[in-house]
Amino acid sequence: MRKKAVVALGGNALIKEGQEGTIYEQFANTREVCKSIVKIIKDGWDVVITHGNGPQVGAILLQNDLAKDVTPPMPLGICVAESEGLIGYMIQQCLSNALHKAGIDRPVVTLITQVLVDENDPSFKDPSKPIGPYYSKEEVDEIKQEGYKIKEYPDGWRIVAPSPDPKSIVEGDIINKMLDDNIIVIASGGGGMPVIEKEGWGLDGLEAVIDKDLASERLAEAIKAQMLLILTNVEKVYLYYGSPRQKALEDVSLKDLKEYYEKGHFPPGSMGPKILAAIRFLESGGKKVIISDVEKGWEAFKGKTGTHIIK
Repeated sequence: MRKKAVVALGGNALIKEGQEGTIYEQFANTREVCKSIVKIIKDGWDVVITHGNGPQVGAILLQNDLAKDVTPPMPLGICVAESEGLIGYMIQQCLSNALHKAGIDRPVVTLITQVLVDENDPSFKDPSKPIGPYYSKEEVDEIKQEGYKIKEYPDGWRIVAPSPDPKSIVEGDIINKMLDDNIIVIASGGGGMPVIEKEGWGLDGLEAVIDKDLASERLAEAIKAQMLLILTNVEKVYLYYGSPRQKALEDVSLKDLKEYYEKGHFPPGSMGPKILAAIRFLESGGKKVIISDVEKGWEAFKGKTGTHIIK
């Protein structure tokens, strides 16, 4: 049996805290991330890479806003697809170069991915996923006129979008065929494009964003992966995070993790979706989930750090 792994890169992977987010910084960070991925491939694994897009899609929305009097702004769904392409290009090029240097002859392909959701998902009635930059009170009325929902945060106002639960990966079969042909795939970028199936029409896109980790889990199911590696900005998962009682989880069972999740240890806006993705993956037949820091991907993969979750 071929060994398959989904590697989910967090939004901090390509733009680090304190950086401006220039294309040169993003390419440099991508080259570093690819070092771990090459080692995983050399270890005999077929890899599908997913990634976040928060900073990049935020920048695209800001560019839309600043240039709206010059060129028509694009809706959120198109901005997500645009970010999938630009981030996929960076990963595809950097990984291809790194594989070539390592003497590995494997093609790398970026696939703009559609993710099926339920049009009756409750998130459409209560948008809560913050996207894009902060706005001042004076800018709020104008943004509302453009049809966006706005929510106030401590640092200002932000656009909020629905975040429906992903049901399945539309291109799942295509990705499997690519893996059979030894192609390394970059897919479900930024959670993928949310779509619904409309009778008499087919697929239709929605103005929403899908959580990247939950979409990565659905993709891992689709390709029957044995491993889900979630790389973020912390080395391990913690109980009582940020308090004097903070405790790192190293090796944890699915049963214990579900108990911690149900007790509310993992907030919805940070670690919560990652833990829910881990639970779903193991319950659907996956063998192992690892959560660790993006800069220690290979070390975590080999069991030297990170939180390791098994049935």
